[in-house]
Amino acid sequence: ISFKIKNSSLEEKILKKKHSADITRFKPVSYQLEMTGTKKMLHRPIIIGMGPAGLFCGYTLSKAGYCPVIYERGKRVEERIRDVEEFWKNGKLLINSNVQFGEGGAGTFSDGKLNTLIKDKNGRNREVLRIFVENGAPEHILYDSKPHIGTDILSKTVASMRNKMLEWGAEINYESTVTDFRIEKNIVTGIEINNKKIIPAETVILAIGHSARDTFETLYHHNIPMVAKDFAVGMRLQHRQEHIDYIQYGRDNRGKSFPAASYKLAAKTAQDRGVYSFCMCPGGYVVNASSEENRLAINGMSYSGRNANNANSAIIMSVTKADFGSDHPLAGIHFQRELEEKAYKLGNGSIPIQYYHDFTGKSGKREYIKEPFEPCIKGSYIFSDLRSLFSDSVKAAFIEGMTQFGNIIPGFDDDYCILAGVESRTSSPVRILRDTVYESEVKGLYPCGEGAGYAGGITSAAMDGLAIAEVIAKKYYP
Repeated sequence: ISFKIKNSSLEEKILKKKHSADITRFKPVSYQLEMTGTKKMLHRPIIIGMGPAGLFCGYTLSKAGYCPVIYERGKRVEERIRDVEEFWKNGKLLINSNVQFGEGGAGTFSDGKLNTLIKDKNGRNREVLRIFVENGAPEHILYDSKPHIGTDILSKTVASMRNKMLEWGAEINYESTVTDFRIEKNIVTGIEINNKKIIPAETVILAIGHSARDTFETLYHHNIPMVAKDFAVGMRLQHRQEHIDYIQYGRDNRGKSFPAASYKLAAKTAQDRGVYSFCMCPGGYVVNASSEENRLAINGMSYSGRNANNANSAIIMSVTKADFGSDHPLAGIHFQRELEEKAYKLGNGSIPIQYYHDFTGKSGKREYIKEPFEPCIKGSYIFSDLRSLFSDSVKAAFIEGMTQFGNIIPGFDDDYCILAGVESRTSSPVRILRDTVYESEVKGLYPCGEGAGYAGGITSAAMDGLAIAEVIAKKYYP
């Protein structure tokens, strides 16, 4: 709860009397980009990827006069939206213009959550939200405890940021995949675009996103230090939004005064595996989020109004090298691909779904959800048997977690809850190593954002982009 006391002396009395860590004076941190660099740039800074990390890094550098050059494998957000909607309609996948790739990154087709648990001693979180508002997001995100703007508003803010960057002198190249790197004496000297054009470089910001598997492989073959990272996989679970509203608000009709209710759940199984809800989308959709041929991945998405009939959330289980069967840096990618290939085959290219009681092989819990309901899904779907997706241990963890969640939210594990698979892109399966000034062992290469393994979500990735911009500004002058 945030509140203001007009009488400053009364404020002091309350703070002294309570002596509670739960009651503190809010001290806003003003964000400042320290432009103290003394080195001349031989080439304009290059940013690979235009998701939140690359976008906010580019926005900050552009405004400061550094005129970055950005290479994005996908299309402008307006064209990308058309491609994605066409994919959901007819199943034609474009491998570089989809839910994962294109201007705005994977978060463009999400709930547009802007909260983060990262401590913000430098004011980056506030700066990210301020920039969003500066580009058309509603002002209430500056003070909401759980800010979100939805996929519809997010796409418009992305376009606004891009237009300002172009005005400030940035260069943005779309449908431009980085296919190789030039490295000499452990220093990056250039990049290759679309297997053809060589671009000289001295500063390359790797904001590639968590699904740029081909780029991870290229970096690995160049011996860029990286390690496999633990992440989580699972399935999307749908309930009627009115059921979640009833449980959370204790009333049949939330009316117009209350937003669509949400939840956040976590459990630990007897085998010590974490199970938790992820990217909960009130009034949202399950969407086909695939980016590779013959592989299928899903995600959750809401519009700003959160007014779809169903609530959905991923219920995911933590997975480690023990599950991958290897400690190879790319083992997590192989693990993801195996799951996505299974999901694709189960649905014959459509999203495979299943009622929860069919997944468990048990029935009888119909106290809250008494009959089947229509799923809210973007993309084709088909009823299938999801039990073959996961190993026995992961599947058992899912059921154990669901049982615990059913004890917290009545009806959560009822028979007719709808499962969909597979949720495999929760975070990057790789961490590209960097030092205390955000630089790789290969000089001039700056791993950045979620794809590099240093963020989890729109805001934290954007904050990491700001951090990289700060490093550039402290080293070089524009």
